[in-house]
Formats: sequence, structure tokens, C-alpha cells
Amino acid sequence: MTYHFTKRVSYSYPEALEKTKEALGKEGFGVISEIDLKDKFKEKLGVDFREYKILGACNPKLAFQAIEQEDKIGTMLPCNVLVQEHESGEVEITAINPMETMSAIGNTQLESIAKEVSQKLKTVIDSL
Repeated sequence: MTYHFTKRVSYSYPEALEKTKEALGKEGFGVISEIDLKDKFKEKLGVDFREYKILGACNPKLAFQAIEQEDKIGTMLPCNVLVQEHESGEVEITAINPMETMSAIGNTQLESIAKEVSQKLKTVIDSL
């Protein structure tokens, strides 16, 4: 298994961003943060960079269940979903695979939650 789910799409970057948010919503996730690294790299470093946005996706019900099992799990929340446009113009969407990242915690009570979140995020990526 890998630490992420990835798919290249034929959408434009703005379309991919919108469709990703819609797909996340269908799986019960809200986007609670957006980090635009293109803008940040320009602002902080004076560097021109391609479209690269990290969406912080949260499924409140599952996040609450995870926090009840492991109070420090918030260091791994929200789930990051990346929408980027490569130099070639291709657009790629990538989501974290919580099954891989949460395995480092060693709390077996999180396994079913991590599996559910992973399945939902994989569904999001596959639907695009």
C-alpha cells in the first residue's frame, strides 16, 4: 500500500479543484482549509510556481470518533487532498491514505476508522 491515492484527470485546474470539493462533499467531508502554495511561494520567496493547492478535508463524525480513541490524532487532521497542475499542463489530484499514516500510531482501535476514511477518500479520487 502507498501513503496516497492519486489520479490524473483531463479537467482544467479550476474544474479539478471544484470537482474535488464536490466529490469530498458527497463523501461527508468539508473543506476547512485551503493552502495555495503558488501564492505563498510568490509572497514569501518571490518564486513563480505552478498551481498547487492543499485542501484540508474533514469528516466531522469520523474525526470526532478518532479523537475519542486517540487524543493526539489531531496532529494528523484534517486529511490533506492535493490538487496540482504539472508543468506539462496535466492536473493531478492526490489524497492521503490514512490506513498507512495511522498505522504508525499503533492504536488498534483506530483501524476501523482509518479504513473507513481511506475508503471514502479513495472513492473521492476514483470518482474524478
